[in-house]
Amino acid sequence: MLTPQSLTIVKNKAYFKRYQVKFRRRREGKTDFFARKRLVVQDKNKYNTPKYRMIVRFSNRDIVCQIAYAKIEGDMIVCAAYSHELPKYGVTVGLTNYAAAYCTGLLLARRLLNKFGLDKVYEGQVEVTGDEFNVESIDGQPGAFTCYLDAGLARTTTGNKVFGALKGAVDGGLSIPHR
Repeated sequence: MLTPQSLTIVKNKAYFKRYQVKFRRRREGKTDFFARKRLVVQDKNKYNTPKYRMIVRFSNRDIVCQIAYAKIEGDMIVCAAYSHELPKYGVTVGLTNYAAAYCTGLLLARRLLNKFGLDKVYEGQVEVTGDEFNVESIDGQPGAFTCYLDAGLARTTTGNKVFGALKGAVDGGLSIPHR
C-alpha cells in the first residue's frame, strides 16, 4: 500500500530542464488564449478581411471599450472610448457603473461609425426603450459594421457590466451577434 511518505514529489534538475512555462500574459492572468484563438481566427475563404472584436475591460476607476483586429505584428486598435471621457457629455459621476458602461459602448459605436462614414446610414436606436434591437444592413448601402464581443476574463453572468457596454454599442448602430 502506498503511503504519503512513499509518494515524494521529485523536483530535481531533470524536472526543471523539461518544465515549460505558460505564455507570459497567461502567467500574468491577463489573457484567456483559449477564447482569444476563437475570437481572432478568420475563415480561410475570407482571405485578408479583418475580424473585428469589441473589447471591453474594467479597471477600478475606468471602463475601456475598443474595436480591434489581429495581425501577426499584434492587435490593431481601430477606435476606442473611455468612461473618463463621459464628463464632456454630461455624465459626471459613477464612471464605472452599469450606466457608464452603456454610455461608453454608445460613444464607441457613434465614434466608429463616424470614422467609417456610416453614421448617417446607421443611426442605431433613436428612442431608447431597453427592448432588443438588432442592426440590419440596408439595401444599396454599405453593410452594417459587424464585430464580436471580447469580454476577456470577466465572468459572463447575467447583469455583468460587459453586457451594458454591448447594449450601448448595439443601440449605437453596431451589429454584434448576441441573444
